[in-house]
Amino acid sequence: MPADHQHSAAGPKTASAVEVRRSARRRRTVSAYRDGDRTVVLIPARMSEAEERRWVEVMLGRLQAQERRRMPGDSELAARARQLSAQYLGGGPQPTTVRWVTNQNTRWGSCTPDEGTIRLSHRLKGMPEYVVDYVLLHELAHLLVPGHGPRFWKLLEVYPKTERARGYLEGVVAIESLPFIPGQSDKG
Repeated sequence: MPADHQHSAAGPKTASAVEVRRSARRRRTVSAYRDGDRTVVLIPARMSEAEERRWVEVMLGRLQAQERRRMPGDSELAARARQLSAQYLGGGPQPTTVRWVTNQNTRWGSCTPDEGTIRLSHRLKGMPEYVVDYVLLHELAHLLVPGHGPRFWKLLEVYPKTERARGYLEGVVAIESLPFIPGQSDKG
């Protein structure tokens, strides 16, 4: 079984490195994923250099499109909050601002009910949409009920993915608290 051929090149649409892995076992499919600050593109070994360049470009474009969909800007986040408020909370909570912030590293979101502001941690960017929706709903509910009592949790029962999203976030926190072991997170 031949080893994968690897090389790195600057990606045409991204500042991160691109690593191309050729595999004799791979026949037709091309795939790509982000691994930290680099992009790994998996291609069949038989591809020409020209096909490789074309596929790297295609896969970088696809990854960027996926990331744009998964990482809305502040205006899209505010629109999503209004939509979730209408869908799950009867349109009651109407935040004045909803935005991403980079200074919340221990909380997923925060709300200032007196000002009607909601802030979500940048750490949520790239997480599944249902998780971001849950955090938005959680903060929207705080515009109606400040604390975490039974009335607050009753509001969140209407969102069908509350428990799933909470489990996802608990898993992220658990993984982040594990000690780092070099080589443990390598994809290959």
